Amino acid sequence: MSPQEPFGARLRHAMDTRGPLCVGIDPHASLLAAWGLNDDIRGLESFTRTVVDALADQVAVFKPQSAFFERFGSRGVAVLERAVADLRAAGGLVVMDAKRGDIGSTMAAYAETYLHKDAPLFSDALTVSPYLGYGSLQPAVDLARESGAGLFVLALTSNPEGAEVQRAVREDGRSIGATMLGHLAAENAGAAPMGSYGAVVGATLGDLSTFELDINGPLLAPGIGAQGATPADLPRVFGAAVRNVVPNVSRGVLKAGPDAGALRDAAARFADEVRAAVDAA
Repeated sequence: MSPQEPFGARLRHAMDTRGPLCVGIDPHASLLAAWGLNDDIRGLESFTRTVVDALADQVAVFKPQSAFFERFGSRGVAVLERAVADLRAAGGLVVMDAKRGDIGSTMAAYAETYLHKDAPLFSDALTVSPYLGYGSLQPAVDLARESGAGLFVLALTSNPEGAEVQRAVREDGRSIGATMLGHLAAENAGAAPMGSYGAVVGATLGDLSTFELDINGPLLAPGIGAQGATPADLPRVFGAAVRNVVPNVSRGVLKAGPDAGALRDAAARFADEVRAAVDAA
C-alpha cells in the first residue's frame, strides 16, 4: 500500500495482512540485563538491531518508547532514527511513543519532529497528550493529515493516576476521557476503512461500556501480557470497537529474546490469539 495512503487505511491493511499486533520496543535497563547486555549504547544498539532484524517484516505495528533511547543522548536518538527507518523500509508501521503535548509553536515543533515527511524521526503515528486542551494538538492534527500520518491521543490510560484527570466530569456531565473520544470521532467522520486519529485506551480497565469507543479510528491498547490483560479480554473491554483495537505487547514478546526465532514465535502467538479473540467476538 502506498505510503501516501492515510495512516488509518495503511493500519487496517497491515493488521489484516500481518496480524493485529503492536510490539513495543522498550529497551529499559532490566530488559537489557535479562538479554545479557550492558546498559549502555552498545547494549541499546544490540537490543534494537535484534528486535528490528527479527520482527520488522513480520509484525504490523511497532511502538518504540522514545525515552529509553533519549536517555543515552544523541547516540541513543541515532539508534532510534535508524530503527524507525529500517522498520518502515520493511513494511512495518511505527507509532512513536513520545506522548508530546504543548501549545502553539512548541506543539508545532513537536509535530515537525515526528510527523514531517522529511524529519529524521518521521513516524507513521505519534502518541500525544491532550491535557492542555484538545485544541492545543491542532498543529499535530494538521501535519498528520498533510503527511498521511496518524495520532494516538491519551484518553483512558491504564495507570491508576490517570483517572483523576480522565474520569473527571465537566460541567456538561461528560468526563474528560469521553470528551477526547468525541473529538477523535469528529476527526474520523467519513473516513474509510478507518480514520487516522486514534485513542490510547488501556486493555486492563475492564468494562468500558459507558464510553463510546467506536470512534471510527484505532484504539491503541497497552496492557496485554506483563500488565495482566490477555487477548481474550479484548471483546469484553472494547465491545463493538474491538476490530479497531491495536493491542500493544512489550515485555510479553521481548522477554523471549535475544533469540530471533523465539521473538518471532512470541509475536506470532500473540497475533494469533488476538485474531482468534476478535473473530470470536
